[in-house]
Amino acid sequence: MDKINIIREIRELKTHLSYSKNIGFFFGAGTSCALGIPNVEQLTTGIEGKLTGDFLANFKLVKTDLETIITDRKVNIEDILNQIRRIRELTGETAKVYEGVSGENSKLLDKEICTIIYDIILDKESVADIDKTKKFFAWLSLLNRDFSKEVFTTNYDLIIEKSLEASQIPYFDGFVGSFEPFFWQESIDQFVAKNDMTQNWIRLWKIHGSLSWFWKEDEKTKAQKIIRIGKIENIKKEDNELVIYPSKEKYDSSKKQPFIAYFDRLKNYLLSGELLFVFTGYSFSDQHINEIIFNCLRQNNRLTVLVFFYQDAEVENLHKQTSSYMNLNVFGPKKAIINGNLGEWEYDSADLKTNEKSDSFWNDGKSEFTLGDFNELVNFFITNSGKKEAIETIVK
Repeated sequence: MDKINIIREIRELKTHLSYSKNIGFFFGAGTSCALGIPNVEQLTTGIEGKLTGDFLANFKLVKTDLETIITDRKVNIEDILNQIRRIRELTGETAKVYEGVSGENSKLLDKEICTIIYDIILDKESVADIDKTKKFFAWLSLLNRDFSKEVFTTNYDLIIEKSLEASQIPYFDGFVGSFEPFFWQESIDQFVAKNDMTQNWIRLWKIHGSLSWFWKEDEKTKAQKIIRIGKIENIKKEDNELVIYPSKEKYDSSKKQPFIAYFDRLKNYLLSGELLFVFTGYSFSDQHINEIIFNCLRQNNRLTVLVFFYQDAEVENLHKQTSSYMNLNVFGPKKAIINGNLGEWEYDSADLKTNEKSDSFWNDGKSEFTLGDFNELVNFFITNSGKKEAIETIVK
């Protein structure tokens, strides 16, 4: 396996961050996990432990059936939700039964699972230290760019929103209104004009939904729309269904539309010309998102994608799919993909210049690259920004 000089690549990374006019980010579950929010496996276990009675029985029926289909990994809560919503579609949410579960019961189970997800995640959020995300967005807000700053995420927790609001950093997430903010698709379709007063706002696109989004039925037309609700004291008393994790099936085409708009936004953004796009905490397990990314890498040779992984296994898995992409660089603890080549990091302190230090990206004791950890990545951005004092002022 080739050796890759880590110090040379860090210099290249710093150059990218300093001179790229347009920079965007994609946050996966790993960013929230770094702050104590449960990952999908932990969430699956936690939900199963809280279900009782018919809910638990139907949950196990769905899970057991999926385990005969998904054999290369553990079945998780997103697989289960997708199957439950498939049952809802196929049965019309009636007494009809599919794979042992009725449509009526699948709807009730869907709502119960989402209620438990809400409680589990918000409980963890209440004690999470959001200092690092606050600092990240303070750093991002201070970047002097001519383009809007866009952040896409599959996370449906509210860590990002809490961090932005705690630091009074303006952002826009596709919702408008005050009494009952509603999703406005046109706001996502359009790119920000240079003279727009909101040009320097953070654009936050939550492509798997959010714990603050709910489906609401129009009393007259019976059409579904997404509204955003603030803090809810008792989620069990909320009649409207949470909008989290879009089904992979054609479950109610009207309910897929908001997510289609977000996916289109991601594609158009990645094809918008010169762009540095950074992934952190994302494992590349969502094939729909992956297809968009890989297609855009092929179509836009002015797109540079940087991926930071917490585990080397993720580097190796991604290399099997992306070895032909010269505009994709991937950083793992001991391995990397640079210009399509998979290699191992090589570190020699003698390569450091007089004013260079490696402690912001390298663990000498473990001989590992550390920026796959979201907390360490944020530290790196701040350390090399020259704006540490300004950032600290914002987050106080």
